[in-house]
Amino acid sequence: MTVEEREQMARDYFAAGYNCCQSVVMTFKDVIGLDESDIARLASGFGGGMGRMREVCGTVSGMIMVAGALCPADNVADKAAKTANYALVQDFALEFKEKCGSIICRELLGLDKPEGTPVPSDRTPEYYKKRPCGELCALAAGIVARKMDNKD
Repeated sequence: MTVEEREQMARDYFAAGYNCCQSVVMTFKDVIGLDESDIARLASGFGGGMGRMREVCGTVSGMIMVAGALCPADNVADKAAKTANYALVQDFALEFKEKCGSIICRELLGLDKPEGTPVPSDRTPEYYKKRPCGELCALAAGIVARKMDNKD
């Protein structure tokens, strides 16, 4: 799958109603080895900057979840694996921040503070016009996909 196809897939998932984190992680279901339903459940709480608290952008959380599949650190005694995983996480976050100016949801959305409610916004045409989230999903998916291509 090309970088552009993954970027479009992330946009499409978001447009279908999945949150930002789900949209990024589900784009890499082939890499992760889980089906859409399992990924949607695992990533469900990370949308809206972690449960709509507007903290770390869900797209960045999605990249981090994919980093766990690309560079796993599942053996607690393997310090080199943990170091490699953290390096990849930092690399993803740094590139995202360089391109967007922040990895914080509320900053990316131009909010002064969290909105104070866990109720998700209705996905109306106006919502999609004013939110950069679909494009941020594509950007995050592209960052991951390019790193994968460069490792091959």
